[in-house]
Amino acid sequence: MSELRTGYTTGACSTAAVKACVLALTGAGEPSEVIVTLGEGVKAKMPVHKIGPIENNGYMASVIKDAGDDPDITNGRPITAEVFFIDEGEILFEAGTGVGMVTRPGLSVPVGEPAINPGPRRMITGAVREVTKRPVRVRLSIPGGERLAAKTFNPRLGVMGGLSILGTTGIVRPFSHSAVKESILCLMNVAIAESGLSQLVLTPGNIGRRAAIESLKVEPKRVVEVGNEWGYIIGKAVESGVTSLALIGHAGKLAKLAMGHWDTHSKNSPTAAPYVLEIARNKISPGLDDSATVEGVFDNLNESDRDTLGDLIAGNIRNVVIQKTAQKTDVEVVIVNMKSEIIGSCGNELWIR
Repeated sequence: MSELRTGYTTGACSTAAVKACVLALTGAGEPSEVIVTLGEGVKAKMPVHKIGPIENNGYMASVIKDAGDDPDITNGRPITAEVFFIDEGEILFEAGTGVGMVTRPGLSVPVGEPAINPGPRRMITGAVREVTKRPVRVRLSIPGGERLAAKTFNPRLGVMGGLSILGTTGIVRPFSHSAVKESILCLMNVAIAESGLSQLVLTPGNIGRRAAIESLKVEPKRVVEVGNEWGYIIGKAVESGVTSLALIGHAGKLAKLAMGHWDTHSKNSPTAAPYVLEIARNKISPGLDDSATVEGVFDNLNESDRDTLGDLIAGNIRNVVIQKTAQKTDVEVVIVNMKSEIIGSCGNELWIR
């Protein structure tokens, strides 16, 4: 199997487009390609898709996003810069069409600023200063970005109106697992910034989130969707000083934690059905029928036994999470079924069933 091809981030593409504009503004012509310095000091030669003068004595240039073999949402789309000389200041960043604005605290960019992350800002500033010392106004756009942003974490992060300009290194590494982790970490940081450190609510996804908000009346801003990254996010929560964790989610997903699997993706952890079935047989009903799913194990029990099994599973999950945090946080666990109905809990009795 051949090695997967790397690509460039939106930050790197923005940097190339801005540099092309600044070269044109300074009279160096309209380049068909530019060399930019990326976040790790690597030089990259990037083609310019379009370039030309615009109103108010500015220049526009675009670079087509090439994400390599990574299934990036912006791959193949033009990343556009409009650049103007201004009378004073340094580099003034603006959000154009399809680039969002930050509306919630906790991100690396302050509220009220365009969602252009610090890494791209540094790269762009460096590229401008390679050409001129004059102050400039930079407007970045991603055509169609507002529609694409609805498929990302941005709305929950409080980035409204479009996508973010991302990339610390400037390089996209295919199927980057770290990118997923960093997105979830951003969600956690926003929740902490808005809600404090007293209690963070972690859930695998929509099933747990719905139970937390609708059944348990948790404020939506406290809820962080972890996906499968439990070990990573629990560790980061402890590092951040979170004093109480509540885990709310489907029994089939959270039971994997009790089995010692902190990445709960199906590729990296087995089904929890045999584990749950064994507990049910040992503690409740020795003759319980086989089931290929955790949901099926619970369905084969009467209501009272379902509650007993749910509490047992929740307790086991709580015990391993407490160990994972080195007993630095209070831990509460609520497990639900596919209908987001509560079927078990263990903790400090904060939840009313």
